[in-house]
Amino acid sequence: MTQEDGELDSLVRKRIRALRVAQGWSLEELAARAKVSQSTLSRIENGRRRLALDQLVTLARALDTSLDQLVETASDDIVSNPMIDGAHGQMRWPIKAEPGMTVIRQRMTEPPPDNPSRLRAHPGREWLVVLSGTAILLLGNRRLRIETNQAAEFPTMLPHAIGAEGGPCELLGIFDRDARRGHQRGERTEKRGEGTDEKGRPPRPGSGGPPPRPPAAGAAPGSR
Repeated sequence: MTQEDGELDSLVRKRIRALRVAQGWSLEELAARAKVSQSTLSRIENGRRRLALDQLVTLARALDTSLDQLVETASDDIVSNPMIDGAHGQMRWPIKAEPGMTVIRQRMTEPPPDNPSRLRAHPGREWLVVLSGTAILLLGNRRLRIETNQAAEFPTMLPHAIGAEGGPCELLGIFDRDARRGHQRGERTEKRGEGTDEKGRPPRPGSGGPPPRPPAAGAAPGSR
């Protein structure tokens, strides 16, 4: 057996015991669920019995997990640094185990918008917790106050917006890919000034903008 095999063997045995303890089960209870003897299970956990594939499959099922998760090796990339978005006061971390999921930490200072047209609705899932301060969540026709250490999880297809109340607040949110895209589209829309077209360009003559002024009498064409 190589060193890597030995480390994996030890990890799997520790994982079986940790999962059993987390469920609050005794050796006897897990042995009954897995239909193995209590002494066999004890020897598996203590390293005195060889790990057999058929027993691992049975134990994984009894522990409400999968064989892949039971024998999964530890990742080398444990610690990661955030991506900084200074323009929006955000720090972002991608979740490696769930591609498309993102954790965002954001400091908010402005209250939620007064204009209902600025509420966003989009597909996706998001969850947030207030780390400090007080946040206000506008959700459809509701106005909800979220205090420090309170969390919110809501259907993002309901028009929504969030802001601070009574001073700055810090949020930690988890967004899936659809929710993140929905917020990015909303941010781009808010950056467009009034009097611009859908691409943020000034309107062309005849496209709804004010008509050009006629030249003054006696002025050459094209002069002012």
